[in-house]
Amino acid sequence: MTWPATDRYELLAAPGGLGFVQDVINTQSAGRPRGADLLSDLESAQKWLDGALGSWAALNDAAEDRIELQERDLEHLRDLRADLHELLATRADPALAAARLHPATVTARVHPDGTVRLEPRAEGWRRVAAVVLIEAFLAQQQDTWRRLKVCRNERCRAAFYDRSRNTSAVWHDVRFCGNAINLRASRARKRKSEAAARSED
Repeated sequence: MTWPATDRYELLAAPGGLGFVQDVINTQSAGRPRGADLLSDLESAQKWLDGALGSWAALNDAAEDRIELQERDLEHLRDLRADLHELLATRADPALAAARLHPATVTARVHPDGTVRLEPRAEGWRRVAAVVLIEAFLAQQQDTWRRLKVCRNERCRAAFYDRSRNTSAVWHDVRFCGNAINLRASRARKRKSEAAARSED
């Protein structure tokens, strides 16, 4: 499955439709090296959304129902992305997390095979938000939501799916982001120790 925003950072995608939520977050200028903000203008936003929705529709055996974006949708999409980012970064505070996202309209529909599925409603950015909330709900039911995280390295902040056994990962790649942070912390401790030694002389 191809998720255009996540793939450009060479990240493993979250399973199933949760990959769409991850992709929304990864439209930001993030990663190392930094990619462009895919929601900076209407053309790049529409191109990203067409690709991401195509993958989402294929996963859900749904018709590719194109969402036509307007210029006015861009600010709302960027707000949605920022809210998702903050939600993942502050999930330890339930009250703060609950206030991050606005409600969206979805429909429960019985399909010919007898399964009940949630489907997005509305148009533009509100339809994108509905897809996000559907997938967040399903991920919570499947206990995979807690594994979607944002890299703790402030210079990265890419969204990644934590595949560690005990769900303890905090960096999208410990070799790059983790080592960089640990090295900076080590240098800071060394400087502090040297400064303390000089003050004692």
